[in-house]
Amino acid sequence: MMKKYALIVAGGKGLRMGTETPKQFLLLQGRPVLMHTIEAFASIPDIQIVLVLPEAQKNYWQELTIKHLFTIPHILVSGGDTRFQSVKNGLTYVSDGIVAIHDGVRPIISQELLIKAYDTCEQKGNAVLAVRLKDSIREVDLFGNKNVNRNNYYLIQTPQVFHSSEIKAAYQNAEHDNFTDDASVLESVGAKIHLVEGSYSNIKITSPEDLAIAEVLISKN
Repeated sequence: MMKKYALIVAGGKGLRMGTETPKQFLLLQGRPVLMHTIEAFASIPDIQIVLVLPEAQKNYWQELTIKHLFTIPHILVSGGDTRFQSVKNGLTYVSDGIVAIHDGVRPIISQELLIKAYDTCEQKGNAVLAVRLKDSIREVDLFGNKNVNRNNYYLIQTPQVFHSSEIKAAYQNAEHDNFTDDASVLESVGAKIHLVEGSYSNIKITSPEDLAIAEVLISKN
């Protein structure tokens, strides 16, 4: 059994939420969103959790853990100027094993789905959660727009799970830092990405509407 890690990255500023409070610290059922996210991973036995936050937010987070009596063990790491650098910083605290890299503002992730992602990674080398599109889509270019087959496209989620040695090497050897997700970093060095069916409940909280939806979803869990 390989050692399991969770690398949770939370660097949002709350601009799209229209609040001064960063979105990872907004209250969901009376507690910060980020605490729900960490609790989801803490359901995995013997997991080691690494939390990456902007340096300026670390003291505030520690104050929140005291206020909310939050005692789940985790390593707190300073992030960088970009998400790429933040993940890279966090990976230095991950040893040999399997690491799930996750958005701090995706708090509604089931233990069942996490186990499936870790198991798939162990079997196939990596595992990236994804869901099929529900709506029709159109491709837009300089000449107009056209319908495309939505069955050929997936929405990518987190966690994205990797053998730690491989994703760490990919981050070290990446030629640039403007990747949209971690799977793209690994893919850039020649790896094949394995998709795992995710969940439509695994939403990323980026707007007031998302927070309202999360309140409903989490109350059903």
